[in-house]
Amino acid sequence: MHTPDGRRDFLKQLAAVAGGLWGIPELTRPGADAGRPGFADGVGVASPVAAPRRLDAFTRLPLGDVRLGGRLGHAIDLCVRNRVMAQDGEHLVEPFRQRRETNCWSSEFWGKWFLSAVSAQRYTQDPTALAAVEQSARSLMATQSSDGYMGTYAPQNHLATWDVWGRKYTLLGLLAYHDLTGDRAALESARRLADHLLTEVGPGRASIVKNGAYRGMASSSILEPIVLLYNRTGDARYLAFAEHIVAQWETPDGPRLISKALAGVPVAERFPPPAKWFTWENGQKAYEMMSCYEGLLELYRVTGNPDHLAAVVKTYENIRDTEINVAGSGASMECWYGGAARQTVQARHMMETCVTMTWMKLGQNLLRLTGDPRIADDIERSAYNALLASMLPDGSSFAKYSPLAGHRALGEIQCDSGLNCCTANGPRGLLLLPETAVMTAADGVVVNLYTRSIATAALPGGGHARIEQETDYPVSSTVALRIMPDRSRAFALRLRIPAWSARSSVTVNGASVADVRPGEYARIERTWRAGDEVRLELDLRARVVRVPGARDRHVAVVRGPVVLARDSRLGGDVDEVASLRADAEGHVALESASTRPDSVWMAFSTPFEQGLHDAKGELFLTDYSSAGNAWNETSRFRVWLPQILDPSRNGGT
Repeated sequence: MHTPDGRRDFLKQLAAVAGGLWGIPELTRPGADAGRPGFADGVGVASPVAAPRRLDAFTRLPLGDVRLGGRLGHAIDLCVRNRVMAQDGEHLVEPFRQRRETNCWSSEFWGKWFLSAVSAQRYTQDPTALAAVEQSARSLMATQSSDGYMGTYAPQNHLATWDVWGRKYTLLGLLAYHDLTGDRAALESARRLADHLLTEVGPGRASIVKNGAYRGMASSSILEPIVLLYNRTGDARYLAFAEHIVAQWETPDGPRLISKALAGVPVAERFPPPAKWFTWENGQKAYEMMSCYEGLLELYRVTGNPDHLAAVVKTYENIRDTEINVAGSGASMECWYGGAARQTVQARHMMETCVTMTWMKLGQNLLRLTGDPRIADDIERSAYNALLASMLPDGSSFAKYSPLAGHRALGEIQCDSGLNCCTANGPRGLLLLPETAVMTAADGVVVNLYTRSIATAALPGGGHARIEQETDYPVSSTVALRIMPDRSRAFALRLRIPAWSARSSVTVNGASVADVRPGEYARIERTWRAGDEVRLELDLRARVVRVPGARDRHVAVVRGPVVLARDSRLGGDVDEVASLRADAEGHVALESASTRPDSVWMAFSTPFEQGLHDAKGELFLTDYSSAGNAWNETSRFRVWLPQILDPSRNGGT
């Protein structure tokens, strides 16, 4: 299947997409963003005045130096065209002109959309996208008051509910625009916004942890752009304010994000259940909590405080162990609830897409710092399941919540904006994927995600290498990589071997590579020459999984990173008891289904017993992202399959 002609066809296809659809130059050299004002060394980040310490294990490539194909690339292209660039940016600026807000969050929508628009422009290099971004930034900056305030709240309502939270997204958007264009006016506008905030919040002023909702986590998540602003200006006041925010977390009124993390307190148990859910008393709000930890990682990059990194790592691992479900997301009613152990029970408002995106973004941040391949596994699982399942098939919108059974539905419109928080955030999750797929390390190149793609990476010893992937993974198990350095170059190539892939193999030009272990990177150090072929085989046997540590009468089927589900369009009763025929290692045999709806990506059949009546037959499964994608009750679906209780077998366990 992976013939030279097939590779050439794919490269032509990507060139056509890049050149015809978006007007993108060929990816032949690193640093597509290099040479723009405000950029250094082609890394796609504005030249820092106060550079963070070099603590990262991995470095992202500029978005313009990566092009994804396959399922992920197609989803990105649809989303950019039909959601990001279809958005009327002026509509999102209007609340900043009117300033009528009292308790809503329309102030977040411009920043969220703008961040995805900037990423889309970097990825596509589309001049039309650049013009839209420039126009929107100018319109937004024109709303700034002479005192520096830029938001949607009237003066008498400053600091109420979501005001500071919204300023966070505005500040992130301004910094992203400065990084993209080098526009000094955007950086000055960001400074004025921050300076005005310092007149309202801080020592001798309002307490940031008593401000807004969720024990101050929403407001104090402004930590992230405050640190980024310090990096770009060197102004010590911003670093001092960042340290102040973190210190306030540990006060009696604070969320105790460091001390509780270091003590190993589960995220769902850090505070008593609140009397009223969406209030200051609720300390389990998932999205806002993770947003604070993102800021803490940026502060760690500046100060190197080991407690800060340890707090994030321990929290991340606790979320993974106790909250993240089989589809790669979590939360019910937007809060942590010990969901991993309870995921077979229908919970209200599961898997907010904002939670999915922020889990992925926090993970990518930690992956860069730690180089832990398990985190790349997490991102892959979230992308192929929770995130893709939340997107409409045409990429034009995202669900607010995604259940593991039932049927799909979009969320409500919020704040008279025409969209909601998750519609604005979903594209950001997709646009994380190109800069996650391939990264660089001190000794070479790291491949984290497998999909048809071309990535051009600057090498540590000079020069660059193009990494071409030809594969239809995860439909099939083979990934073919072609290594194309600008000339013969010595460097290490790391390939992520997923923890679930019990049987994996790697060859270079037909020769086997030793020490290929699940849950690690296969590291290949050699002198690479143009045209060297690396072939990776992964274990796509379907696994029967259960809820960890629970005596629960449900099973799910997972194939590679992809969760499978029953769907009423494929036939059968999705709610019936279904006993699968697993082998001693817990694998079930799948066959490709002979027919499938056009909107379904994967469809399989496997033998099963209808547990109540011992009837045997074929059970049909599809990938979770396709399950329910008619977005109405004609496509009911279920991930967790009920099992029969039979006391005659193993005591009925």
